Amino acid sequence: MGDLFEPYCGGLTGWTRAWDEMFERCPGTTGTLDGGGPLSPRQHYLPLHHALGALSASDVEARCAARDRSFRDQGITFSLSGEERPFPLDLVPRVIPADEWETVRSGVVQRVRALEAFLADIYGPGRIFDDGVVPRRLVQSSPHFHRQAANFSPPNGVRVQVAGIDLVRDAQGRYRVLEDNLRTPSGISYVIENRRAMTHVFPELFGSYRVRAVADYPAHLLAALRAAAPAHAGDGATVAVLTPGVHNSAYFEHSFLARQMGVALVEGRDLVCRQGVVYMRTTSGEERVDVIYRRVDDEYLDPLQFRPGSLLGCPGLLNAARAGNVTLANAVGNGVADDKAIYPRVPDLVRYYLGEEPVLANVDTYVLEDPGQCAHVLEHLDELVLKPVDGSGGYGLVIGPQATDEELSVLAAKVRANPRGWIAQGVVQLSTSPTYTGQAFEPRHIDLRPFAVNDGEKVWVVPGGLTRVALPRGSLVVNSSQGGGSKDTWVLAPTGQARERLAASGRHDYDGTAGRPRPAPVGPVAAGLVGQQQQQQQQQQQGQPRSACDRHPPC
Repeated sequence: MGDLFEPYCGGLTGWTRAWDEMFERCPGTTGTLDGGGPLSPRQHYLPLHHALGALSASDVEARCAARDRSFRDQGITFSLSGEERPFPLDLVPRVIPADEWETVRSGVVQRVRALEAFLADIYGPGRIFDDGVVPRRLVQSSPHFHRQAANFSPPNGVRVQVAGIDLVRDAQGRYRVLEDNLRTPSGISYVIENRRAMTHVFPELFGSYRVRAVADYPAHLLAALRAAAPAHAGDGATVAVLTPGVHNSAYFEHSFLARQMGVALVEGRDLVCRQGVVYMRTTSGEERVDVIYRRVDDEYLDPLQFRPGSLLGCPGLLNAARAGNVTLANAVGNGVADDKAIYPRVPDLVRYYLGEEPVLANVDTYVLEDPGQCAHVLEHLDELVLKPVDGSGGYGLVIGPQATDEELSVLAAKVRANPRGWIAQGVVQLSTSPTYTGQAFEPRHIDLRPFAVNDGEKVWVVPGGLTRVALPRGSLVVNSSQGGGSKDTWVLAPTGQARERLAASGRHDYDGTAGRPRPAPVGPVAAGLVGQQQQQQQQQQQGQPRSACDRHPPC
């Protein structure tokens, strides 16, 4: 291995037994990722590892400087502690093979369908309460259950136009769902811009891969929003993106999506509701709005229904939606479905509404309203992770093994006072991936947020999603709001039998690649790619073994 991969030589001594995305233990050896055994790149990472291994630290630093300049010039920033900074993008992409992605995609689609059915049921007939699958009290005690959304069905029946499902890998490499985001999930703009940046900063890395494209997400989103428009709008529905304003940490994403979809970006002060119809103020006068893709939380959306002092929304929006004159996407009240107290029951929702077994399992979770489970958790606070059920962005999270005695004492008092307000999970050792730290490629913990778009006919999952990375060594908190970064996520197009199976199933969305001419590789990366390709050809001709360890000797 090259010097930049030196931290991986010797087997990552001192690291936990996390699944590493790029490296695996060589067959027939006794070492582990954390125990000093020999490691070798996984099969689908071989070209990337070979190319990166040809670089020096100065080469990578130059690429990092080009990335930061590009992000600053385009205004691709994220607000952290009140400071605008370039969104942290690590230059080592995450690579997901086609068959692995198909499991992720089908699991996300299944979960979104079940949660969509759950929302329609709890705000409508309530069959799930009558059948005893979920207690009515659990749902109606959620701070995100809004009676204003009851007995109302959106025009095409879709409440979840956009979903972000957070996934992690356990120590065996299995994907598990960590949480659901059905209100205003953010991050898709960085998925698209990360890919754009990588094609400019590291174009030669794409030479050995058929990477599926992510740039058509805005087109899918716009189609889903127009499909949700009220009947009066016809084919020419007017769509607007509602933002809290320039001081919101995700404002770049709001403006990016509005620009990419070719629709208006508005604030609450730009809207007016008159006789149950919503208009936006423009330079040419008022224009009727049919669909509002709102990035404002429920509580601030309509001061007549929620917080009366809110200036972020517009008075009368909910009444206009209930009258069928405008569609709010995502729908008001969705937060009850991503309440973390509901999360442990989502596998039961899949079975109840779809009659299927969950494709993606949950992380094992303690329900603290159960006295026995609560007592066990209180006795083992220093071994578990506790989360407030209405928290997001990593706020309020307590990682027991890293907490002080005082913090655990305060936490125990909070749990005893309000068991409904918390869930507990074992410490999930998120998978690791090589990440450039300024001197070398070192392992850092990552997760994955795939984004799904529901147009009422089908649920489409963008082939990639946002891979978030915890930048401090040993940290398990990947949230951007807590100082985390991201990686470009490469989903590989299927080949051979996998491609034939997907074609036979009638799906036509599996082969979209980056959609651009592949640039001629140059510099040290090019030399690495060419050498690796020649090695592959020679081995194929000579019938040599193709395992990762045979093709690339360990450290």
